[in-house]
Amino acid sequence: MNTFIALLRGINVSGHNLIKMTALKTCFQELDFQNIKTYLQSGNIVFQSSIDDTKMMGEIIKQKIEQEFGFSIPVLVITLNYLEKVISQNPFLNDSLKDPAFFHVTFLYSDQYLSNFDQIEIRKKENEAIVLDQDVIYLYCPDGYGQTKLTNTFIESKLKVGATTRNWKTVNELLKMV
Repeated sequence: MNTFIALLRGINVSGHNLIKMTALKTCFQELDFQNIKTYLQSGNIVFQSSIDDTKMMGEIIKQKIEQEFGFSIPVLVITLNYLEKVISQNPFLNDSLKDPAFFHVTFLYSDQYLSNFDQIEIRKKENEAIVLDQDVIYLYCPDGYGQTKLTNTFIESKLKVGATTRNWKTVNELLKMV
């Protein structure tokens, strides 16, 4: 059994796409996933499976959610090794002037994006930082994620690829859950 993390985008946000974590856990059990743990109410699930294909698992989970709850949401499945790599390669970690409470990670659903990253960079505020590393964007938003123009939707519109963003605390909590 391998360990995976499913990142569901857009559930339980502002009263939309509501899924109770117990119901989500039941869906994962019905898909024969094991050792299922959820974190918060925002679509973060750690689980184990004998399946190795993360894209296939994401599609299976997406279809199950649509079948059970009646709406379609993007699902990104990542491996434990990938999560560890994302955490260890955060370019802001060694900058003592940056408070980790304001770190965010945007996971891109593909590294096959259009090269419009310069259009994203010009939208950052002077005190913000953004680094693209293949299929991950590291963000530093000291005024808070709610105040930045570097939102998930904005990044998707410029790169033409799906994405989901998590704060640094959540990313690290998912690793601890494993």
